Amino acid sequence: MYKILLVDDEILVRDAIRENIDWKGLDCELVGDCENGRQAVEFVQNHVVDIVLTDICMPYMDGMELSEFLHDNYPDILIVIFSGFGEFEYAKKAIRYNVSEYMLKPVTAMELARVIESMKEKVDARKKEQQKMESLAQTSQDYHKNADVIRSKALETLVNCTRDVQVSLTELKKLGICFDCPSYRVAVFDMDTYSELYQVDMHKQQESALMSFVLFNVSNEIVTRENAGVSYQEGSNRVCIIFAGNRSREFSEQIHRICREIRQKVKEVIGIETSIGIGKWVRSPQELIYSYKDADKAISYRYLLGGNLLFDMEEKKTDNSINLIRILEVLTDEIKAGNRQKVVETMDQIEEEIKGAMVEKSYACIYLQQVIRAIGNTCQSLSDDPEKIIVQREKLLKAVTQEKTFDRAAALVKEYAKDVFESLQNLNSSSGQKQGMLALDYIQNNYMDPDLNLNSICSYLNISTSYFSTIFKEMTGETFIEVLTRTRMEKAKELLENTTMKNYEIAEKVGFSDPHYFGIAFKKITGKTTTEYAREKRR
Repeated sequence: MYKILLVDDEILVRDAIRENIDWKGLDCELVGDCENGRQAVEFVQNHVVDIVLTDICMPYMDGMELSEFLHDNYPDILIVIFSGFGEFEYAKKAIRYNVSEYMLKPVTAMELARVIESMKEKVDARKKEQQKMESLAQTSQDYHKNADVIRSKALETLVNCTRDVQVSLTELKKLGICFDCPSYRVAVFDMDTYSELYQVDMHKQQESALMSFVLFNVSNEIVTRENAGVSYQEGSNRVCIIFAGNRSREFSEQIHRICREIRQKVKEVIGIETSIGIGKWVRSPQELIYSYKDADKAISYRYLLGGNLLFDMEEKKTDNSINLIRILEVLTDEIKAGNRQKVVETMDQIEEEIKGAMVEKSYACIYLQQVIRAIGNTCQSLSDDPEKIIVQREKLLKAVTQEKTFDRAAALVKEYAKDVFESLQNLNSSSGQKQGMLALDYIQNNYMDPDLNLNSICSYLNISTSYFSTIFKEMTGETFIEVLTRTRMEKAKELLENTTMKNYEIAEKVGFSDPHYFGIAFKKITGKTTTEYAREKRR
């Protein structure tokens, strides 16, 4: 029988639900009814309850507070909220408390019976999952009592070289494991659900230890059957296999086949995808650590390539650094020209080039940050609030490094490119704005020229200085000299922050022929001398 608790401050509602539902027919028992959340808390502390049906607005403790209490203290209890029309959107916010169902008053007996049937299925599913976890926990406990755990620790010690290799080999020989083959490879198996691809809470960490035991059992069974090597658990989350045999194409194909079979079997048994990294060949047990480090690095490519990965380091080409300067020039030109399709195609090309380079996460993030800065520079000078643009860009630069996968990080950059493109299209809607945009772009590309002035930019645009000054001030809120000076100072700040160039060198780089005048202008804009600014930013 499923045990149900009813909570509502209206006695007529409680009576109607109690009398109009065929509880026995639903294989349920209404074990209690309470008039507020406080009473309900006391009840569940002293009675077994599977499902709580609760109103929202009640004295002393309302339905939301009750849901929060149950979520924190009795997570196995399912919660059904029913509320008045005005409270319904408020009730939906209770999703953070794992509320299973929301019902709008008045509730009919037929509707409530249907919801209870649905809740019964969820109760059954939870109990089944709990039983499976308890069974795995018991099996895992049994495992840790037997010699397999000793074997795993000895193998892990050998591979990681945490003590003398000969001592490890002697211990393993006593356990019946001999290393007398001409070649070896280490494969690392890491379940995606519990990896850095996802946020892993305490419950997931505990669950992962049980699931990795299933992975070990499957791996051990298949590797033993194939007489291809030996498997062991690494810590509480991973499984490793030491493949031993002749270095040949046939054995390499067999290794791949075994890995795919293990991955498929684990997926069938516990529904979890597994990524696999295979290290390069080594010739002795003393060198196993190198193959292991290769395999571990192969797993890290999951960031670039996604989960359910099978990556063989013997097939990997040398890391290829890429130069994005030319393609970023194409990207920014297409954004300015308003070629939407070309922008999309170029962004896709950049993404594929970074993936194809097969670099580690840190380098992939650096490449994406280069793209962000290039895109941002196309619109920074056009904004009437350039500082806001800089702040938004800095947030995005940080967000990219925090994403768990390259695809999600790249999606953020693509969305940024789309937003910048749209903003430039809006600015480009009139000829005056277009000329202003061209002027700003010209300043960005020629600020380092000490001879850049109002006449030279008007000559470039083929318009009069008076007309240019009018449209430029209308669009930017600043004069040409103010924008030019601000641009030069922003570039000077970047050089002061990121280089050890001398003041006169920086002055020349940003278009000042007189270093003394550059120092005066910099302090006027920033309130600091160049030395003070550099010292503050380089800490």
